[in-house]
Amino acid sequence: MTRIVLTGAGSGGHITPLLAVAAELKRQRPGIQLIYIGQSGDSLGDIAAKNPVFDEAYTVHAGKFRRYHGEGLLRQLLDLPTMFKNARDAVYVLMGLHESRKLLKRLQPDVIFVKGGFVGVPLGLAAARLHLKYVTHDSDAIPGLANRIIARWARVHAVALPPELYDYPADRTVMTGIPLQAEFQPVNAKLQQTYRHELKLPPKAKVLFAIGGGLGSQRVNQALASVMPHLIRQFPDLYVLQAAGRGNQADINRIYEKELSEAEQGRVKTYGFIDDVYRYSGAADVIITRAGATNLAEFALQGRACVVVPSPFLAGGHQLKNAQYLAEQQAAVVINERELLEDPNRLARAVSDLIDQPDRQKQLAEQLSHFAKPKATAELAGLILEQL
Repeated sequence: MTRIVLTGAGSGGHITPLLAVAAELKRQRPGIQLIYIGQSGDSLGDIAAKNPVFDEAYTVHAGKFRRYHGEGLLRQLLDLPTMFKNARDAVYVLMGLHESRKLLKRLQPDVIFVKGGFVGVPLGLAAARLHLKYVTHDSDAIPGLANRIIARWARVHAVALPPELYDYPADRTVMTGIPLQAEFQPVNAKLQQTYRHELKLPPKAKVLFAIGGGLGSQRVNQALASVMPHLIRQFPDLYVLQAAGRGNQADINRIYEKELSEAEQGRVKTYGFIDDVYRYSGAADVIITRAGATNLAEFALQGRACVVVPSPFLAGGHQLKNAQYLAEQQAAVVINERELLEDPNRLARAVSDLIDQPDRQKQLAEQLSHFAKPKATAELAGLILEQL
């Protein structure tokens, strides 16, 4: 039986595309066996491990090399807590190498798909030692560190953007776009109403959806919480769907219980993790999002109007580059975190302006939709199967 291992961990930007690829692999080749290998202790690991598309699921140790965009190398090297965590995680990588080699020798997969995240390092290095084939995928213009570490031995590098933007060998680099769940599709008025009915939202409501990535974003959550009373009272027909993240939901709920009346709380719904994001984003008029490539690709395919708040701290600054490009193309309203800290009402003004201007929503949605690549998942799954 053909056996394929899929691995990725650490964020929703790795997990949700990986699930999309897994489902497409099963569709194109129903008889294959799919195995998920995640990272021990990953807070989102159960999302993939419990998905019925996988026949088996395992975890191995992996470590994160901490470096923070814009803080300077010397400062980070002299930061004792960071040094300690990096040293500890180096041990985890060694443990993961041993576990990965042992697991892969037993499984003997025909090919491995590495979506990203640091679990890809021990698995990729072990696969190279065992002469097993693997394919990597990068969603951003700046490849993740994990994929760069294992790049030398990869059979193919699948990438989201034109190959010339990457430092990978040209003859082994293929542009596929970003794989998305099949449920993501262009949203028209009828489909939007279907999603609203499924979420028990009034058909004529104004709907705001906020998501800070799979783990949530504390800063985006706090900024939205600070202006929520104003937004809810300014628009009596506004409903807010907030994907706060598992670690943030309880704190955000306490703020709303204190700042909003019981009736107002009924128009604000918070969630720890959403595995059917398409339904919430499709029901929305306006979306507040980080600048992660996966979420942006999802909302581009749906054709949604977005307020984008890029994270300035992720290594390499890839979200800042993503957001800058969207701003230049007039495909989103971009707010940087410094603006949020200096003027918390900046977010409220941006959202209010969009809610009040349906024509502006339509313009942004049309511009963002130009970046959509609806065949990305099928092409990437086909590329993986070609390696068999």
